[in-house]
Amino acid sequence: MLKIRLARGGAKKRPYYSIVIADSHSARDGRFIEKVGAYNPILKKDDPNRVTLNVTSIEAWLKKGAQPTDRVARFLAAEGLVQWQHSNNPSKGAPGKKAQERAAERAQREEERAAAEAEAKAAAAEAAAAPALEPEVEAEVAPEAEAEAAPEAAVEETPAEA
Repeated sequence: MLKIRLARGGAKKRPYYSIVIADSHSARDGRFIEKVGAYNPILKKDDPNRVTLNVTSIEAWLKKGAQPTDRVARFLAAEGLVQWQHSNNPSKGAPGKKAQERAAERAQREEERAAAEAEAKAAAAEAAAAPALEPEVEAEVAPEAEAEAAPEAAVEETPAEA
């Protein structure tokens, strides 16, 4: 498939692009069929030399089926050669498969943790209700414990008196 695209040239930090007709499988700056324009992004936007196009050659290649890239299509739309519309890819920002799996696992762990907390609160509520019954049991046990403790105290006191 033929593409009308940019081929980078120029020095480091000083880009300059040639607009070329090339096979879609060739390298960005590699072999091309014909040079049909130039783009100098360093020049001001209103400078007429910023984008230069060989319109007749581009029209011929478009009739042969060459497809412009998005950036070149903007330049060609400014000249009235093609219809360019802003592309919309709503799923571009969506997370990938692995990230979705991790999010699902995280949500499952969060649900399990919340369920465990709910069970712990329920157990605590039952434990709070259960001790209300236990003091009666403790009251019954306490006199026996006091009775057992009293003779020991008496035994301790008698030797101290002697």
